[in-house]
Amino acid sequence: MMRLIKPYLTFEEVEREFREVFESGMFTKGPYTKQFPQELKNYTGSKHAFLATSATTALSSCLKILNIGSGDEVIVSDFSFPASVNVIEDTGARPVFADVSLDTFNMLPEELERKITDRTRAVIFVDALGNPTGVLKIKEICLSHDIPLIEDAACSIGSSVDGNKVGNIADLTCFSFHPRKLLTTGEGGAILTSNGEYAEKLKVKLNHGAIFNEKGLDFVDYGYNFRLPDLQCIMGIAQLKKLDEIVADRNRIQNRYTELLENYGLTPQRKDKNVVHNMQSVVFKNAGNIDVQALIRHLKSCQIEATIGTYSLSGCTYYKEKYNDVQKNSEWLFNNTITLPCYEGVAVEVIIEAIKSHNI
Repeated sequence: MMRLIKPYLTFEEVEREFREVFESGMFTKGPYTKQFPQELKNYTGSKHAFLATSATTALSSCLKILNIGSGDEVIVSDFSFPASVNVIEDTGARPVFADVSLDTFNMLPEELERKITDRTRAVIFVDALGNPTGVLKIKEICLSHDIPLIEDAACSIGSSVDGNKVGNIADLTCFSFHPRKLLTTGEGGAILTSNGEYAEKLKVKLNHGAIFNEKGLDFVDYGYNFRLPDLQCIMGIAQLKKLDEIVADRNRIQNRYTELLENYGLTPQRKDKNVVHNMQSVVFKNAGNIDVQALIRHLKSCQIEATIGTYSLSGCTYYKEKYNDVQKNSEWLFNNTITLPCYEGVAVEVIIEAIKSHNI
């Protein structure tokens, strides 16, 4: 089976550091748990970085330090994995779904403007499939309304806008290190911010609500243990060193797909010229009358893994039944996008021949 992605990491790259950790017997809160956040700060230019167990716990922590709860509203991009909205629902706040562009797959500024109310406490902008196109306009709107911007950058480590790396754009940025991502620690995530007040709150919230003072360890808030152990941090550090090379290679692969698919009714996700898209997922939309689900099944029969782009949050059964506010564009994208394999050495021409054999 040709997988959607393969990890950009070998055991040999981390063997020496793994052995060092095993010999020390210090599996957590060791030197690599300090080095990894520092490397993330160096790479992105952000002033503060905190590790988490996933992008989901990272997003949840951001909402917690903003004191978001019942009676509040949080506006969220509607084309994303459901974690982006689940964290809002979990606080008791109301998620407000903002429709997306059919070209970039990202939140439409006019949708955001239309849905801001006096109850809006935050905006979660999702870099759909790693593409941060449009985030600067969304940031501008948030600033004008004094609303915190959380960038759900689960997919977009390595992407940038105007030369600024994702992680150093929004008020709070959340990464994922899931195996489907360009940088993986198995499971894991991170929160980046250059806001000192948010950083101080995260420092406490992510450490069981504890601080050190004259009493020793003092619990001044309720909090969590969302730490990553040293072994996972070692994996992240190794991949971060070569991340820009990985991004460049994935862009070459996406360009080859685009060149070969232009006559078959499949068109790529658009990014702005000032954007570097890490191509976390190589996704094409149906510009004709292709049955995307049938094509996915056909590729599977050819031993090629393929899947949808991602989900219409407002169209998921739970949210559709509770809020009855399905967004038109994201629902169309849910039904008309396909993700194709992308990894070092992937046989693009073989995949194209399999697509052509489906008689699209």
